[in-house]
Amino acid sequence: MSQVLEFERCDLDIKSNKRSHHTEQNGEDRLIVRRGQPFSLVLHLKAGSPEFNPEETSFTLIVETGTVHCVVLHNCGASLNISSSPEAPIGLYSLSLLQQGQSTSLGAFVLLFNAWCPRDAVYMRSETKRQEYVLSQHGLLYRGSATRIHHKPWNFSQFEPGILDICLKILDEGLNVVSDTDQDCSERRSPVYITRVLSAMINSNDNEGVLVGEWAEFEDGVHPSTWIGSGDILRQWADSGPVCYGQCWVFAAVDCTVSRALGIPCRVVTNFSSAHDGNGNLLIEKMYDEDGERLEDPDSVWNFHVWVESWMARPDLEQAGFDGWQVSDATPQETSEGVFCCGPVPVSAIREGELTKKFDAPFVFAEVNADVVEYVKLSTGDFVKFSGSTDSIGQNISTKAVGRDKRRDITHHYKYPEGAVIGVVHKPSVGILEPVAHPLPAS
Repeated sequence: MSQVLEFERCDLDIKSNKRSHHTEQNGEDRLIVRRGQPFSLVLHLKAGSPEFNPEETSFTLIVETGTVHCVVLHNCGASLNISSSPEAPIGLYSLSLLQQGQSTSLGAFVLLFNAWCPRDAVYMRSETKRQEYVLSQHGLLYRGSATRIHHKPWNFSQFEPGILDICLKILDEGLNVVSDTDQDCSERRSPVYITRVLSAMINSNDNEGVLVGEWAEFEDGVHPSTWIGSGDILRQWADSGPVCYGQCWVFAAVDCTVSRALGIPCRVVTNFSSAHDGNGNLLIEKMYDEDGERLEDPDSVWNFHVWVESWMARPDLEQAGFDGWQVSDATPQETSEGVFCCGPVPVSAIREGELTKKFDAPFVFAEVNADVVEYVKLSTGDFVKFSGSTDSIGQNISTKAVGRDKRRDITHHYKYPEGAVIGVVHKPSVGILEPVAHPLPAS
């Protein structure tokens, strides 16, 4: 029969493990590691305990998160290396030791996505980019107009004390947890799933999410332009619920913070002359009466709009060519599968006009590439097209440059030059004084 070892304590070797897992910025109070990469621990025997003998001693280490239960080691020595799967669900794990039916708790650790692991879906080859998109807490957000771009410094704060716990709390309060806890726990292995959950949870439209959006009245909250970092917003949400107020750049910056904290490479992107296609026809239709007054319609064009891109593989699309940067948007504009969220959708799918790809490709495509068409409503009730533009939407799409406080233009990532043939999409031409066969529906 195997000898039963008696343990005085378990040394999680926090400082050394954090250094090798690029989590030392999180502080030294607990173990935080990245998946797909081994970490070490040392079991110290009590005085009088039988000595460890590989031929006579066996025990099992058990790791659990939520409802996921995994036996990770068997017949182990007292100095151990533990390797997690590069596809393991992220989150808080408990670690226990089992010998002859008796379980002993050894502690807990947090497991994150791993951009340094080639087998992880968020793997990023460039160390310089990993430093920028995972580890950097400093950023620049771009606002203004296509002809007058200015920047706002932002502190993402992903390594400040308590922020990681708040990020895990955001996942725990998602709608999917309520509907199917077991499935939610299992799905946390996928950055696609996590990104979509964050898109829904950073706004408060469908749940007790982080930020309340407001574009007019701010007297009973903080004006969105006042915020300079994500830390205060996230702490306020954890203490008292949805925070007033946010607009697109605030939603995106907080989304970027949570993504980086969980290990997903992420950056904030600004689209100037950004279209909101309310009826899904890939056109921005501006309608006027005969006196030139604008009529109500579902479409609009904003001076700028801000979202995030997250870096990951897309095995769920079952077609090559769509790995890499993925757009998601936490600003509540339209519902997706019944919830106010958007993405993730591959940037490459937007560029190629592959509008059947998940998630919300037509909406994002229109934001950067819709045609603008202007109509006048005649006294007869008919609409006549009198003007338009094929190149005014989606200008100077911008993000912070890697390792520098400079703006980088990434418009070419989203679309080809005007007139190029793109995938299956054929953008309608805009004529002058072209009668419409039937009146357009009211918004």
